[in-house]
Amino acid sequence: MRIGVYISTRDGCSVDEAVSRIQRAEAQGFYSAWLSQLFDYDALTLLALAGRVTERIELGTWVVPSYPRHPSALASQALTVQAASGNRLALAIGLSHQVIIENRLGLDYSKPIRHMREYLSVLVPLLAGEAVRFEGHEYRVSLELDLRGVQSPPVLVAALGPQMLELAGRMAAGTAIWLGGPTYLREFALPRITAAARAAARPSPRVVCGFPIAVSKEHEAARRSAAALIERSAKLPSYQAVLARGELSEPASLAIIGDESHVHAELQALAKLGVTDLNAVLFDVDGDPEAWRRSYAFLAELARSGV
Repeated sequence: MRIGVYISTRDGCSVDEAVSRIQRAEAQGFYSAWLSQLFDYDALTLLALAGRVTERIELGTWVVPSYPRHPSALASQALTVQAASGNRLALAIGLSHQVIIENRLGLDYSKPIRHMREYLSVLVPLLAGEAVRFEGHEYRVSLELDLRGVQSPPVLVAALGPQMLELAGRMAAGTAIWLGGPTYLREFALPRITAAARAAARPSPRVVCGFPIAVSKEHEAARRSAAALIERSAKLPSYQAVLARGELSEPASLAIIGDESHVHAELQALAKLGVTDLNAVLFDVDGDPEAWRRSYAFLAELARSGV
């Protein structure tokens, strides 16, 4: 299992600071760095900038909502990041959530599965340099992009329910999952996406999972901090369904908290399940001012030595 780290920009950091955090992650040995597309900086633009000053680290989005960007625009931007970074982008995209797409952006969210199916039908071949002739309900595209010398990035679909997992396995390189605990992964997500990829004669899917992690002996304080981190996501219907399928009565219980040996054992268990990539979401712990630094250093060591 490859170890990556989530790069937060929620603290109001500058563009230079965001890029330097990715540089630091590379210097420390992390396999990948992941940036969310929120209502602040544009994640792909930051990754293109980071690509100019790094050499090895994979640069991932976590995740880009599909609805606000036409698939041709996203393909062009993603391939530009590939050109800027020497082909190190991992493009994770997702539907976002109805409350955001409809209430905040004023877009129609009535057919999300059809939307993503059509979106991938346009995006994936454009990224591969193919001419697209597509007639769907939402998209009618006749287009080819002329970007030479760049490779198609792996497309990961943020998939939680059965239909989205099937789409991710059949049409994409894999999935990016947040708030999916071991039971959900073992009994629900991994069997579905693996079967879909196999049925489509595709390679085994990448499964990138984000987990809140704290190397700390202040267990109760860390759980409270994890609960605060997860709280907003856990209120959304799609994540509530994931937590229910994972048999998690308290969302904070999916956080990986403990000393180095406990965290290592939990990560080994995830790797054994079939998780291919970890996106480590680190957080501060009240009463343990060294928790974030300790967690970062330990996970960087694991990234260098292997889980």
